[in-house]
Amino acid sequence: MTSCPVTGTGSGPDSEGTGDEVIVLDPLVRDLAGEGARLRAAGPLAPVELPGGVRVWAVTRHAEARRLLTDSRLVKNIDHWAAYQRGEIPKTWPLIGLADPGPSMLTFDGPEHRRLRTLTAQALTPRRVAAMRPRIEEITHELLDELAASADAAGRVDLKSAFAYPLPMAVIGDLLGIDTTQIPRLRTLYDGFFSSVTPAEEVPAIIAELGSLFSAVVAQKKQAPGDDLTSALLAAAEEGDSLSDEEIVATVQVLITAGHETTISLIVSAVRALLTHPEQLALVRSGEVSWEAAIEETLRWDAPTTHVLIRFATEDVEVGGTVMKRGDAVIIAYGAIGRDERHHGADAERFDVTRTPTRHLSFGHGPHVCPGAPLSRLEALVALPALFDRFPELDLAVDPAELRNKPAITQNELYELPVRLH
Repeated sequence: MTSCPVTGTGSGPDSEGTGDEVIVLDPLVRDLAGEGARLRAAGPLAPVELPGGVRVWAVTRHAEARRLLTDSRLVKNIDHWAAYQRGEIPKTWPLIGLADPGPSMLTFDGPEHRRLRTLTAQALTPRRVAAMRPRIEEITHELLDELAASADAAGRVDLKSAFAYPLPMAVIGDLLGIDTTQIPRLRTLYDGFFSSVTPAEEVPAIIAELGSLFSAVVAQKKQAPGDDLTSALLAAAEEGDSLSDEEIVATVQVLITAGHETTISLIVSAVRALLTHPEQLALVRSGEVSWEAAIEETLRWDAPTTHVLIRFATEDVEVGGTVMKRGDAVIIAYGAIGRDERHHGADAERFDVTRTPTRHLSFGHGPHVCPGAPLSRLEALVALPALFDRFPELDLAVDPAELRNKPAITQNELYELPVRLH
């Protein structure tokens, strides 16, 4: 059994004296598939280094991730991170906003987490999500009209910025009551928030501005409530729940952060996968394979979230013969887990919409499973067939090798997706 000492920059594995290679996650995200393969090969619990020299553990395989995501010894409260408590993780660390996003259901465990989660679930019921379909269809068709109008003379357009980005932002904005005029600024702020290479001096200002923006949304909804989730959270607080304004602001921020990024990446990844596997696209468009199957295979094969930060061990935890010590930090490497051949078969690296369904973890598992997963799936289920019905000859306008990921180790997000509409 291997036990790695809590030394080095940050709390977590240290290669010195253990023989274990620390895998440095590429902040520029240049080879996700190769990085995922290296993580799986390193074992179910791999020592990794995040941008900024912060060392943590990464869970790399399906079975171990599924178990650990329900292990009560791993918590989201950053007060349990030994390195953070020792002052080794600065407030200017580029990923601090993801590791410590404020008092919300993302950072609470146990009864406090259930309390916030229940309130959110009451607003995001299956019935309410289903009722949003007409509005999603309306936004989708408006964007497709604009897409055709914005293409250049050769029919080229960036599908991400013109379609995959504005759709989920408009939907989550409607859900939470966010003024659409704020979306351009939000896009700029989130680019910096998720980036692994944001200059340290800019990090506190980005986090502060996002907090101020969402505080203003909550204040406005106090004055003029509407039929939206923010107003529902405020109403719950007024009716005797112990939700504080700070908790509501943090919860709104978590929901909009998670609610648009995953859907953007899901739509972009699905289009890229289908256009680079035309025989698979033909099966879906003919009706031989459902769009639901194509969406689930995309989620498995090209997960929208590559690494989720961070859980902290409240006591020693053994995984596959390796021990993470109390106070260590661990991330879940969803990008690697989705192609785990031990769970998905020897051909897990292959995109195959006809694959016999196997459970994937791309929206998480356990108490912290993504509450917006049904909405994200619905948006993709509306957007993808509508896109290919409107533009049946859609194809990539560049060689797939030219497509580049943004420098965000937590997100599987391209800079752009140039296509030809024909």
